[in-house]
Amino acid sequence: MNMAGKMMKAVWYDSYGGGSTGLKHVEIPIPAPANDEILLKIEAASINPIDWKIQKGMMRPILPKKFPFIPVGDVAGEVVEVGPGVKNFKAGDKIVSTLGGAGGGFAEYAVAKESSTVPRPPEVSAADGASLVIAGCTALHALTVTAGLNLVKTQPRSNVLVTAASGGVGHYTVQLAKLGNTHVTATCGARNLEFVKNLGADEVLDYKTPEGSALKSPSGVKYDVVIHCTTGIPWSTFEPNLSPNGKVVDLTPSGGAFWTFAVNKIMFSKKQLLPVIVIPKAEEIECLLNLVKEGKIKTVIDSRYPLSKAEEGWGKSIEGHATGKVVVEP
Repeated sequence: MNMAGKMMKAVWYDSYGGGSTGLKHVEIPIPAPANDEILLKIEAASINPIDWKIQKGMMRPILPKKFPFIPVGDVAGEVVEVGPGVKNFKAGDKIVSTLGGAGGGFAEYAVAKESSTVPRPPEVSAADGASLVIAGCTALHALTVTAGLNLVKTQPRSNVLVTAASGGVGHYTVQLAKLGNTHVTATCGARNLEFVKNLGADEVLDYKTPEGSALKSPSGVKYDVVIHCTTGIPWSTFEPNLSPNGKVVDLTPSGGAFWTFAVNKIMFSKKQLLPVIVIPKAEEIECLLNLVKEGKIKTVIDSRYPLSKAEEGWGKSIEGHATGKVVVEP
């Protein structure tokens, strides 16, 4: 199907800052796929904090590459057209893709690299698939690659703490950790205690209570691994709660995190703070889609918005209190 010259609806911003009021609705030409790209009709796009952090200017001068910029990189949809070099996809295929720093998800159509795209099983909805990309890959990578956990039941038992466990990354982390032989302690706000228990956490702390803010396990365990999905908790709070070789994987690292990492290295400390920024890989997306298909993990969607109300979803994500994922559906 040749889409050349046809128009689509999209939402972009043309300068840094402005939050949801900085987003503008436009009609622009549908992009054409290059040699190694596919053109997809977007069925769902999921918002991640990195998306609005780029708008705030936290990635300048690297991202966005230019203005105006159509935000959001995690998408699912249907292939409409493929570039001449594309081998593994054809029109009509259902897919999940990461558009990465190029963005483009807040639109009716987008181009994606074949190498960043995976087939979507019929058992996985577009919204569930789009939600998995950055949040799910970050959780999976942090647990298995950075922390070195093997997510099978035969391994020795590990004690894992997940902070901000009701958010996008947190809710996947709890479920993935429980696939292994783990005892999971989780923190979240009071209204989400039951929700996080239902994800499989063994014990849940309200982060506003004294025990919660001190990260103390109700059963007294020391943590072998902490997957830290929020900000503002100093190393001095983590350190006394860690087992002798405990690791804190910091998913929103600040300058202070890199400093602590360096100091611990110099001091030959067995307890470590590991700052991590994850770039989703196709094989990780595929692994997660299979886990959803098999019913081993699930995506929880906080709210869905049509593209015509994308700025409301943007605002919801910026507030920082979404339970699970925020999705926009053209």
